Amino acid sequence: MKNPDACGNRSLRIDFHFIPLITKKYMASTPSTMLPLGTPAPAFSLPDTDGRLVTLGDFQASQALLVVFMCNHCPYVVHIRDALVAFARAFQPLGLATVGINANDAQQYPADSPEQMAVEAARAGYPFPYLYDESQETAKAYRAACTPDFFLFGPQRLLVYRGQFDDSRPGNKVPVTGKDLRAAVEALLANQPNPSPQFASLGCNIKWKPGNAPDDY
Repeated sequence: MKNPDACGNRSLRIDFHFIPLITKKYMASTPSTMLPLGTPAPAFSLPDTDGRLVTLGDFQASQALLVVFMCNHCPYVVHIRDALVAFARAFQPLGLATVGINANDAQQYPADSPEQMAVEAARAGYPFPYLYDESQETAKAYRAACTPDFFLFGPQRLLVYRGQFDDSRPGNKVPVTGKDLRAAVEALLANQPNPSPQFASLGCNIKWKPGNAPDDY
C-alpha cells in the first residue's frame, strides 16, 4: 500500500506487518543541486498572491537578491518559517530583497494552491512577494530541487551563495539560527568574499507535474 510521507510524497510503500518498527512519519529529503557560483539569475515573471506579476527586474534597486523556493505544507519550510520571516525583515533595510517562489503542482497538492498561498502569506506575515510558478519553468531554470532552496545573488545578479539556511532540520534539535545564509548575506553586503564551504539545503522535493520532472536531477 502506498502512503504519503511527511513531505507529501506518494511513492512510499509501508508494510503494515512492521508498523511497530517504523516511525509514524517518514521524512523524505532532497538536497540542493548546488547551481554553479557565478550563474546569472534567470529571469522570471510570476504572479504574487494578489495576482500581480512580479519580475526579476523589479528588484534591480536592491544590492542583493535572495530567491527562495518554498511551499506551504513542507515540514522543512514550516520548521524555519518564522526565522525566515525575521531574517528577511532584518536584512531588507540593509539592501537585501527577498522573493519566495512556490513551484509545486497544485493539482496533486492542493495545500500549495495559489489560494492557500495567500492564506499562508497572510498568516505567516511574509514581508516579501510569494509567487506561483505554475509552469515550473522558473524552478527548472534555477535548478531548484527542494523546499526550501536558497539562491543569493549580488548586485550584478550573479550567484554568490546557494545552500542551506543553517543545519537545523525537523527533529534534529539544532536551533534555527540562519547562520549559513546570514554569513553569506553579511559578506555580500560588506563586499567580502563568498563564504566557503557552502552546504546544500535539504528539504522536500519539488512536486513536479507528471512528466515534468527534469531528467538530469
